[in-house]
Amino acid sequence: MTGFILQAQPAADTLAVAAEAAGEMSQEKTLSVIDLILSSGTAGLTIIIILGLMLFAAFFIYFERLSAINAASKIDPGFMEQIRAYIKAGDLNSARVLAEQYPSPVGRLIAKGISRIGKPLDDIVKAIENAGKLEVYQLEKNVSILAMIAGAAPMLGFLGTVVGMILAFHNMATSGGKIEVQSLAQGIYTAMTTTVAGLIVGIIAYVFYNHLVVKTEKVIHKMEANVVEFLDVLNEPA
Repeated sequence: MTGFILQAQPAADTLAVAAEAAGEMSQEKTLSVIDLILSSGTAGLTIIIILGLMLFAAFFIYFERLSAINAASKIDPGFMEQIRAYIKAGDLNSARVLAEQYPSPVGRLIAKGISRIGKPLDDIVKAIENAGKLEVYQLEKNVSILAMIAGAAPMLGFLGTVVGMILAFHNMATSGGKIEVQSLAQGIYTAMTTTVAGLIVGIIAYVFYNHLVVKTEKVIHKMEANVVEFLDVLNEPA
């Protein structure tokens, strides 16, 4: 019985040592995002910093444009009814003042049209179209930068991949025939980390861009609908 206990004790010690070693190995395999970035070397870190700045710009442009587009999309349903009533009553001055004070691109377009009342209808339409182009330009301001980031970020990440592979092969060539995993790690970290970072930034910018495009198109449709309603008011018999 004593011999059995003595034999079991070393076995238990062996299992404890093995469990401890496994725990240490699992801890060593754990790698945080910061450690992964810092392990990518100077070239990889430089590319990741550039991608970080691009990501910051994408977030800034997105939320700034989203706020502006949301503000432009708020149109009071009774606005055109008031404009219609003023025009029917012949009070063009009140109609123009109401349109100019309305905080929306629709108000500015209607104000431009009212200022042209008395001229041929084609002149009124052209004046509204020109003003509409300016309003659309203001809505789409800096949105194209998001499209550029969406295309450039993955390419910049792939550039880091190429640089990382070059570093890895360089380390292999200069190792004197003794290839060490540690000497290849930095190049591989650079290749993989920059690729992932570039794809993440590109995907975020792509989603932001398309969302803003959809929101802008909705505002443009509202502008067109209100302009058509305004022109219908002008064409109605007195």
